[in-house]
Amino acid sequence: MEQTQDYDDRLVALLEVLWGDGYLSPGGDHETALVLDGLDLRGKRVLDLGCGTGGCALFIASQFEPEELIGVDIEAGVVVKAIENAYAAGLADRTSFLQIDPGPLPFPDGCFDLVFSKDSIVHIGDKHGLARELFRVLAPAGVFAASDWMSGSDAPPSPELLHYQELEGLGFGLASPDVYFSALRGAGFEQVSYLDRTAWLAARSQVELEDLDGRLRPAIEARVGREFLDHEVEVWKALCHVFDTRELGAGHWRAIKP
Repeated sequence: MEQTQDYDDRLVALLEVLWGDGYLSPGGDHETALVLDGLDLRGKRVLDLGCGTGGCALFIASQFEPEELIGVDIEAGVVVKAIENAYAAGLADRTSFLQIDPGPLPFPDGCFDLVFSKDSIVHIGDKHGLARELFRVLAPAGVFAASDWMSGSDAPPSPELLHYQELEGLGFGLASPDVYFSALRGAGFEQVSYLDRTAWLAARSQVELEDLDGRLRPAIEARVGREFLDHEVEVWKALCHVFDTRELGAGHWRAIKP
């Protein structure tokens, strides 16, 4: 699905009202911590793939004490905001953020102990190619830990799912959990596990829709304008429908490079 919208200032403002400063996907610090549950990152080298405006990376840097944390994103505007947020949080000396091009990651083999990603891989169509890149940049015993949005099955998308994707306009490479399992195992990962979070995200999205068209409308409309907000309300209505039908799903992934 072709990307027709960027994470521009209006969209970032709306999402951060819903999800917290620095967060362009739901769940904030709590969901980030859940993705990383049980991992000891002290002294480790961490890559945040699809870092957005830096919320996850800054939380990880402040709470998990990695030796090095690099966030990357293909959109220059959100990388600039991530750098600004790092300075504001006093974490600029412990984090770095880079704008990269789609394709192979610009890092040598085996240079990270953890690759983290929060709801970004959904925008990458080639799951198998990405899994091979993740495997390449991880050191032996390195961990891939991520959350992502997925299609509920490998069936052709319904008109309702296509409608949601077109309204959203952010570009999707939706694939089922089966495709993710195949890609990660095919790349050489072991101990591949998946925690389904669809029910949680479906319920949260419904609350967000009520907030967008209710208690938060005056504040958000003042920042982004009525027309933009009206469009986003329609996006959330379509989103809630495809979560309810389970055509869209979400969950957490964990895999180990042997």
